Amino acid sequence: MKKIIAMCLIGCGLAAQGADYVIALSVDGLGSSYLQTMVDAGKAPHFKQLQAESAGTANARNDYDVSVTLPNHTSMVTSRRVKEAEGHSWTNNTDPAKGVTLHSHKGAYISSVFAVAHDHGLKTGMWATKTKFSLFPDSYNATNGAPDTTGVNNGRNKVDYSYIKSSVELVDNFINTMTNQPCQFAFVHFGECDGAGHSQGWGSEPYYAALVLLDGQLGRIMDLIATDPKLKGKTALILTADHGGAGKDHYDTTKPLDYTIPFYVWGDGVTPGDLYALNTDSRLSPGEGHPDYAAPKQPIRNGEVGNLALFLLGLPPIPGSTIDAKQDLRVSAVAK
Repeated sequence: MKKIIAMCLIGCGLAAQGADYVIALSVDGLGSSYLQTMVDAGKAPHFKQLQAESAGTANARNDYDVSVTLPNHTSMVTSRRVKEAEGHSWTNNTDPAKGVTLHSHKGAYISSVFAVAHDHGLKTGMWATKTKFSLFPDSYNATNGAPDTTGVNNGRNKVDYSYIKSSVELVDNFINTMTNQPCQFAFVHFGECDGAGHSQGWGSEPYYAALVLLDGQLGRIMDLIATDPKLKGKTALILTADHGGAGKDHYDTTKPLDYTIPFYVWGDGVTPGDLYALNTDSRLSPGEGHPDYAAPKQPIRNGEVGNLALFLLGLPPIPGSTIDAKQDLRVSAVAK
């Protein structure tokens, strides 16, 4: 059984008793300014609902050193920066070579949100739209996952289910799985905005069309959470992005359009409002800047996902992690 951590002294829903399910959703290439353009135009109603009902910010940051897809998603699932000794060190952004894992590349085992959730007896799943995300199930399969030494031995395979398809097919499969055999931790990736940005440009008509498509898929997931008897009142949704973009790329870590991303947490017991205002003691809004990891108060980063998800599930942080390693990112105004 998972270890339950009291999240607050009074209150209800997730804020009082934690979540039974956490869905982490990354919208690849979702720059905050582009999202806000569509919300203000009335063309992204589900993102608008998410903004209104979440503890969140449009001024989160990706990794300081690298603003590309796979390294930043690796930060999300490991809650580590990309570079330096404490980082996960994965800088490649293409399909991993056969036999190469996070651990073999680093030269040491890299734990993850999948590993901690699995070793505490929870079911995990990954849904992604890019084949390069095979890195995660391959790194944590029955051969490459570490032995489970936490309580009951649940085996070395840390990712119980993985599915890689386009977003519409992906959400069909996700809803079917979560309805019938739900994963307590689910990681979901949408890639269409990034694809349109690279081919036609960030802020182009195809980019905004992709965002509208994904708004519909977000709505399907939010509706599932709100109506399914197993999930209703017991599920937290974390939504963020790996990077934004400008022109047809996102590689310049000095450009605000590349590094300014959303971070929203939605679910019963979450206090709607500005996430920085809920965390004045531990996080600091960076304005238009991009502080490095030496800043005494960090901005909210996409790398918070792994440890925040575990906290919401009542589980300890990822071993070796450095982003939200204290699990002190508040999503409720009620004291923990």
